[in-house]
Amino acid sequence: MKALIDRFRNIVEYFDRKFEHSKYRPAWDTISGFFFSARAVTPLSGPHIRNYTDLKRYMSVVMAAVSPTVLASIYFFGWRCLAIVIMSYVLGIIIELGFAIHNNEEVTEGMFVTCILYPMILPPTIPFWMAAFGLAVGIILGKEVFGGTGKNIFNPAIVGRTFLAVTFPVEMASRWVPPFAGWPGGFAQWSHTADAVTAATPLSSFKNGAPEQLLKMLWGSTSGSMGETSAIIIIVFGILLVMTRVANWRLPLSSIGAAMVLATVMNLIDPVRFASPLYHLLGGGLLFGAFYMVTDPVSAPFSSQGKWIYGIMIGVITIAIRNLSGFPEGMMFAILFMNMFAPVIDDAVLAIRFGRGK
Repeated sequence: MKALIDRFRNIVEYFDRKFEHSKYRPAWDTISGFFFSARAVTPLSGPHIRNYTDLKRYMSVVMAAVSPTVLASIYFFGWRCLAIVIMSYVLGIIIELGFAIHNNEEVTEGMFVTCILYPMILPPTIPFWMAAFGLAVGIILGKEVFGGTGKNIFNPAIVGRTFLAVTFPVEMASRWVPPFAGWPGGFAQWSHTADAVTAATPLSSFKNGAPEQLLKMLWGSTSGSMGETSAIIIIVFGILLVMTRVANWRLPLSSIGAAMVLATVMNLIDPVRFASPLYHLLGGGLLFGAFYMVTDPVSAPFSSQGKWIYGIMIGVITIAIRNLSGFPEGMMFAILFMNMFAPVIDDAVLAIRFGRGK
């Protein structure tokens, strides 16, 4: 066994030397970085890689936590959902690799997370070309124009989804399909036929006077985006992210808590016009956004107090958009809006705590 490991290590080191000064070095770094841990770390004094598995641990845990929603999307809406995920990875790797080679930089682990989160917030009927267009816009305009991962102020997946929502409103807001029922559900289907595109999401149904169906929303047997329908799966694996400390608990707690408080107040004022807080919690993208999008370590504030402010404002804006605007969903707009203010929030928190310039 030791001889086999040594042989394998020699092969890896050979390619390290082979690509050391090549313009295609980022491609090899992407492959080796995905399968192996970092082979060099910095001392504790610097704000760099201090543990061989830190970045890989973050990427692996997030992808593992999102994977059950991918399986649920296949069960509810068919294998077409998995095809969109695969397309997202292929295109995302090509775009990221192109920028990495041009800039002589490494492809970071954040790309793998973006490419699995982005398809889960799309309608299951979205055309492949449209999904690809949105992903390209999200990566290029949401991240690369700022200098790449770690320098972007916006969540790339949210940028792509928002771009599609305002550019193709019909395809993104009105062509929903009901989930497959019974076993094996979508595991035996590619997708719904075109004549099945008649369903409405729970939030849009309530705006049209339909009654609440909380149990269906809990398990996921409702129309909606690919990975946002099953509240129970999102809650269970969202808590996993918090328990492993990959996601900071302040962000989902503050965003969900603020949304529930405002939804309760508005429901008490006018229960006919405004849905119950449970309906807002289980329907739409509130839970998925709170656990997987709001907790993005790059676009969220880094200070503890800033995280509370950031999450509270996202929850408030989400419910305000849902209840007071023509849009049935407001989570993506709320996250994108607060992404802009995350640096300002941190600056204000530090100025209040330590004084300006200290």
